[in-house]
This record gives sequence, structure tokens and C-alpha cells, in this order.
Amino acid sequence: MSDTGENTPQAGKSGQPKAGDRRRARALAMQGLYHRHFSKTPVADIEAELIVDNDMSKVDQMYFRDLLRGVHREQDELDRLLEPYLDRPLAEVDPIELAIVRLGAYELKHRLDVPYRVVINEGIEMAKRFGGTEGHKFVNSILDKLSRRVRLAETRPR
Repeated sequence: MSDTGENTPQAGKSGQPKAGDRRRARALAMQGLYHRHFSKTPVADIEAELIVDNDMSKVDQMYFRDLLRGVHREQDELDRLLEPYLDRPLAEVDPIELAIVRLGAYELKHRLDVPYRVVINEGIEMAKRFGGTEGHKFVNSILDKLSRRVRLAETRPR
């Protein structure tokens, strides 16, 4: 068996990565986006640093890379999607909360394999863990409103 040098996450019974592996991927991607907000370090360097500095054996690495690279690549579009739902200018949003809502916006728009309720819940949980005291309420409000716009078929009442 050849070793590619890349750890792959443990798969669940369905062959899909475990939810915890994706949760850790989101948290690392959020940390990378937060780092990028202040340093303007190239995303590839941030990605490499996070991989070296963290135990990646229980991280869905493909998902981590998709989130980090995708949010960076689509940041302007994501910000345009988010701005109508913000209660303050983008520049005044807490950097951690901004990273979280950008991640959520990316997942809502580009990761249709992830149910919108999962995206919102994961954003809330990250905000509780990493954000300010009331940050989870802000994240919930923004992602809930955005989900109704970008996931209309999934969010409309039945």
C-alpha cells in the first residue's frame, strides 16, 4: 500500500466522512479565514501551516480545503450575499463572526450536499465556541435569513 502523505478522515458506515470530521474541518477553515483577515498571508501558506500544526487524522481534509479555498475565492460574492442581512457595515462585523458567516454562506450556496439546518447549526456552535457572548445570535440570524434566499426549495414550508 502506498502512502500519499495525506491523512484521510475515518469514514462512517455509509463511506462518508463522520460529522465530527467535518466539524473540525469547519473550525480549522474558520481559523484560517480569521488569520487571513489580519495577516493577508497567502491562503496556500495558511492551509499548509494549519495542516502542519494540527492533528489532521480526524479532519475531513478535502472539505477543509474546499471551505478555506472556496471562501477565499468567492469572498466578494459571499459578502454581496451577506450585506443585505447585516445590521452594520461589513468592516464593523467581528472578524470571527465574519469568518463564520462567510463559511456558512459558502456552504449554503456551494455545498448543496449539506442540509441548510446543518449549516446554520454548525455556524451557531462555532460562534458559541469561538465568538463573543452574543455572537451565536448574530450568526443564527444572518444564516437563517440567507438560507431562505439561497435554499428556497429546501426552506419553503411544505
